[in-house]
Order: sequence, then structure tokens, then C-alpha cells
Amino acid sequence: MMESIKKNKELLRVILAGSLATVGILHFAVDEPFIKIVPEFLPAPAALVYISGFFEILGAIGLLIPPVSQAAAWGILALFIAVFPANINMAVNNIHLDGVPDGAWFQAIRLPLQAVLIAWAYWYTKFDDNPKQASIIPGLPRTE
Repeated sequence: MMESIKKNKELLRVILAGSLATVGILHFAVDEPFIKIVPEFLPAPAALVYISGFFEILGAIGLLIPPVSQAAAWGILALFIAVFPANINMAVNNIHLDGVPDGAWFQAIRLPLQAVLIAWAYWYTKFDDNPKQASIIPGLPRTE
């Protein structure tokens, strides 16, 4: 199974980038749910949501630009850690978001999922000279 995952590393890179871009866009298009879960002790919740959305989009793009993909992966990893308090806040304070399950079972899955996301981003922090690395820039990486 691990070999299959390694074989699909670039497909998984595109899935991670697409997911990040989608969620990042949602931070701007539908900001209320994100603002609602920002812990009260943090200042300017709306600004924090927009900043995190911006960096999710930037990270998604960077992950698909081979010369900066490692740095982008480190940034994504840091972002996943930075937003974890919002996930904890949602779980601890039973914050209900329309359309999002909020039972104990959901929180039991949702919080550990953050560790999976962190590990997923970490996978791309390692140097990779794969000539078939997913890229949004034609000709990169070089296939010679």
C-alpha cells in the first residue's frame, strides 16, 4: 500500500493543492463560518480568516511550482499548525456550523485529521528531483 501511495505522490500533491485553493477561496467567499470558529482570545477574527485564506491559496499555487514547492510545503505545514486552535475551539465549545456535522464522533475524527494534513504537507518538504513533479508552469520541472 505504501508503494501505491508513493506512486501517486504527484496526484496527491495536486489534490492537496486543489483542496487548499478551494478552502482558501471559501475564506473570502463564505467567511462567516471561519470567523465563527476563531478563538475569542485572538484579535481581528475576520482579518485572520482572510490572511489564512490568502496563505492557503498561495501555498496551493506554490506547491505546484517546482522551484518553490518545498518552501510552500513548509508554509502549508505551518499554516495547518496555526489554524489548529480554531479546530480545537470548534470542538471544545461545540460551535455549530450549518452543513457541518458537529457530534462528538465528528470531532473525534476531525481533530486527528489535522495531524494527517500536517504529515501530508510534510511529505512535500523533502527534496524531490522527480522530473514528473506536478507543475502549473509549462516546462518545469525539466524532463531532460
